[in-house]
Amino acid sequence: MFIPTVRAASVLAALACLATTAQAQPPESAAERVDRYLSRLTTLRAGFEQEVLDATGAVREEAAGTLAIAKPGRFRWDYRKPSEQLLVSDGRTLWLYDAELEQVTVRKADQALSATPASLLSGQGRASESFEVADAGRAEGFEWALLTPRLGDTDFRAVRLGFRNGGLERMELVDRLGQTTRIRFTDVEINPALADGLFDFKPPPGVDVVGSAGAP
Repeated sequence: MFIPTVRAASVLAALACLATTAQAQPPESAAERVDRYLSRLTTLRAGFEQEVLDATGAVREEAAGTLAIAKPGRFRWDYRKPSEQLLVSDGRTLWLYDAELEQVTVRKADQALSATPASLLSGQGRASESFEVADAGRAEGFEWALLTPRLGDTDFRAVRLGFRNGGLERMELVDRLGQTTRIRFTDVEINPALADGLFDFKPPPGVDVVGSAGAP
């Protein structure tokens, strides 16, 4: 927990005593909070609820599903509602499968995911290498961090991460058109055992395949 809860007057007295004998620790910065969370994350499994708002704040889309992440670079987002879509990467290739359209789009992962939220959660290194990280204050019970991509050619212009009790529970993305995607993570498991096959994908027979892993 980032701001300890005081549960007894004796705790206050003890803290006051310590303050006179030791130098107070500086508060944790947003960049430190993000890096600390990501540094201990090797795998993640969770449910998610997602809504997309247009530039006026009106809700245009709602979706839900499950996700799994394994560093470095592997992830699987299963959209179950309102229609079935799958976004999966083995660290080299990125597949987007739309069951309703019977179509698979294939991209090279490192080019498709550079400085994106997917690379943030599944990548290696510090967030500050790809993002400017700033404190966005406290709201709705969360400690918020604002991440701005260092690269100018990304599809979004900002990401907000909401932490509570040391865990990531919210993600908000604002794209170049002013559209906002809000994601709420549920039933989060940190560092569970995940099967390697979870991040492999073979297009179902008969679907259209667009692009290739060697495409720019």
